[in-house]
Amino acid sequence: MKDPVSDWFGVLPGHWQFRKLKFAVMLVTKRPLPNTDEANRIALENVESWSGKFVASDSEYEGEGIEFQNNDLLFGKLRPYLAKVYLATKAGLAIGDFYVLRCSKDITHTFLAHLLRSKSCINIIDSSTYGAKMPRASWEFMGNLPIPLPPLNEQHAIAAFLDYKTAQIDSLIDKKRRMIELLKEKRTALISHAVTKGLNPDAPMKDSGVPWLGQVPAHWEVKRLKFVVSDKLRYGANESAELDDPALPRYIRITDFGDDGKLRPETFKSLEPEKARDYMLMDGDILFARSGATVGKTFIFKDYQGVACHAGYLIRARPDHEQIVDQFLYTFTKSSQYDDWKSSVFIQATIENIGADKYQNLLVPVPPIEEQKSILNKVHGEMYRIDVVISATGHAVEKLQEYRTAIITAAVIGQIDVRNHGAA
Repeated sequence: MKDPVSDWFGVLPGHWQFRKLKFAVMLVTKRPLPNTDEANRIALENVESWSGKFVASDSEYEGEGIEFQNNDLLFGKLRPYLAKVYLATKAGLAIGDFYVLRCSKDITHTFLAHLLRSKSCINIIDSSTYGAKMPRASWEFMGNLPIPLPPLNEQHAIAAFLDYKTAQIDSLIDKKRRMIELLKEKRTALISHAVTKGLNPDAPMKDSGVPWLGQVPAHWEVKRLKFVVSDKLRYGANESAELDDPALPRYIRITDFGDDGKLRPETFKSLEPEKARDYMLMDGDILFARSGATVGKTFIFKDYQGVACHAGYLIRARPDHEQIVDQFLYTFTKSSQYDDWKSSVFIQATIENIGADKYQNLLVPVPPIEEQKSILNKVHGEMYRIDVVISATGHAVEKLQEYRTAIITAAVIGQIDVRNHGAA
């Protein structure tokens, strides 16, 4: 009878062995003493998926946590498919959904870190989770999971090989991510200049009277948002998102759209017609996020195949098309000047929240309608070319991440004999 473990790890080299995880590590459960130094607190959001890199966060973490030491492993048990496995570089506290694992003397901690974030290991652990909305891995399953172990000297060799190879890959990923950031900065600069200065470099300029807006072409107007919309700004429905019936109006929430301006199909929720009736969207409506981490984020409801309404944490602005083109207003919200306006609002407030009372007083540059259309034609052409490069670079990053995961998996299950590989 075939061992089911081999379905995940395949056939190991003859000199390797399997050992249950609970016999390779100690599960640490020690809570901190009252005077413990809590400077190094690690939560799930501090661990990058698949790479195990530390990610800084401004969040304040609640809870006692579990003490860990240098070289302990923190395994994210919530949604294990995210592969959040962190190798500690100094002592601290693991906050939230972590298993803290301490290696026995015949286990190399760096080898085990790579093994636990390998595709094979993550897949088998993820297949065992309990809880539909918040799936977690149980220690009863993980502890009894047989893991492949080569001799100690080979563990060291595999760890060194993977440290070297993943460092190379990570360096390439970092360079491509930096390139994406520079392209996004170029995109923002292009938008910012076009929607506040226009296309004619010789056009006479005037002071807008607004510090964050600066000079604008002399023949442009600067108006408050409430004077370029056809209806009052409107909050959305305060209803829970429980239905996912495509025959009903889509219920658009902040989580449904990203920076790419597209609705995410995987987050689709709907609302009963009687609850959606007063919050239905029209083509060209613009939604503004009013609170939370995404405050100020915008979305234009355009060319949607179907009907939709919006949720309470979004504010709807309906542009007056005799004064402003909806795409021009939306594009303005992607400018650095709009970001500067948001920052000026936050300075005056105790919390990062922008309600309809503040949005309605947002000052917007308003060129003549035909000039707005010309600006959009020019800008969208340039934006498209930049977005193509951003997309291609992002795809390259994904491929490198896939390669990183594949080479880790191959090495920790013995498909690559690292004894025949030099560091170079």
